[in-house]
Amino acid sequence: MQVMGDAPWRVDEDSAGVRLDRFLADETRLGSRGRASTALQRGKVFVNEHEVGPPDAGTRLMAGDAVRVWVDRPGSARRRALRLAGSGELQIVYQDDALVVVNKPSGLLTVPLAHRGDSSVAEQLMAHFHSRGKRRPLVVHRIDRDTSGLVMFAMHPEAHARLKEQFKRHEPERVYLAVVYGHPSPLSGTWRDHLVWDQRSLIQKATHPRDARGQDARSEYRVVETFKDTALIEVRLVTGKRNQIRLQARLRGHTLVGEQRYVYGPDGLRFIDFPRQALHAHRLGVRHPVNGRSLRLEAPLPADLAELIARLRRG
Repeated sequence: MQVMGDAPWRVDEDSAGVRLDRFLADETRLGSRGRASTALQRGKVFVNEHEVGPPDAGTRLMAGDAVRVWVDRPGSARRRALRLAGSGELQIVYQDDALVVVNKPSGLLTVPLAHRGDSSVAEQLMAHFHSRGKRRPLVVHRIDRDTSGLVMFAMHPEAHARLKEQFKRHEPERVYLAVVYGHPSPLSGTWRDHLVWDQRSLIQKATHPRDARGQDARSEYRVVETFKDTALIEVRLVTGKRNQIRLQARLRGHTLVGEQRYVYGPDGLRFIDFPRQALHAHRLGVRHPVNGRSLRLEAPLPADLAELIARLRRG
């Protein structure tokens, strides 16, 4: 049996059309359906350099696809879930003495709001670590309440300061997956805008480059897959402004499926039933604040987004 590692397996013509889980379970690869299932559950499987999970087990592979199993992926053996105070679970993707990264479910705040009593990731982690005699985790960055995916917290002030400095210099890799209306053209490129936060309306707005209040906002995008009237895109933040991807996509006529806030102006096709903006913080890469090593983590698509994409594939 071939030893698992970072080198990908290329799908040849004979294997084209085979389900991903069956491809992995072949005796020349992982050797069993059980090992294939475990690898998918632990976030170790990548197809064409995109992480896949249990919802993708039945995906039919195409000739030329590259399938890789990352055995020693950081955090993949440590993933565990904390029960939330209400319902559901909070998955810890990576944890050490300096930082913790969680896969936030949609509908949960990153940090509590002063005027609301809703639960937050910060409060859940605080309760969890306080009960074990550890310091309160400090938030490094945030994602929107109804956006799912990776959020990082520091375990002590020194790590917090070093990580915040990285974010200030726009060094971390922050990659999102989104489902948008229409088909962005060209298939890859850069979105660059001048944005200003409207404190009264609590929304981000585009403004003129000469507006002293505005700030530069840049994102690099590429189309991953197209459907009839929508597309799955990958967006890498160069800067990190509040609601940046949601507004930049809208400004180009590609409103996110499920978007409720940035839907003004001439409307495209906004008819797909989805309860939140279809946005997921998929990949997060930083330099470790203590040892300086590169840390790169990914969170597979949550069940609701995976089901949405499956629906779109079926037309």
